[in-house]
Amino acid sequence: QGQLVESGGGLVQPGGSLRLSCAASGSIYSSYVMGWYRQAPGKQRELVAGITSGGNTNYVDSVKGRFTISRDDAKNTVYLQMNSLKPEGSAVYHCYAGPAFTLVSYWGQGTQVTVSS
Repeated sequence: QGQLVESGGGLVQPGGSLRLSCAASGSIYSSYVMGWYRQAPGKQRELVAGITSGGNTNYVDSVKGRFTISRDDAKNTVYLQMNSLKPEGSAVYHCYAGPAFTLVSYWGQGTQVTVSS
């Protein structure tokens, strides 16, 4: 069994920054894509960003230029640096791992991000 544990969520003002971290353990393949989905109340879950083991990235259009995803395979950890945050970015952010950008084998428990003044 594999496990993903997120950290780094919280309350931030519009225009502020947060960095989310997700540590993988157990039987999660180092070759897996890792990334983040988010879900706001009353909205569908959406893929925010993903990164392959080779470093290829994928972002939803609404965060391009503001969010950066990276991974440290030595630490089995993926990061999401979120800058210039907007209120519409408020959601529960879930880390995931899987064989492709939109194929999920493992989910993290989620971390709340709230962007508000």
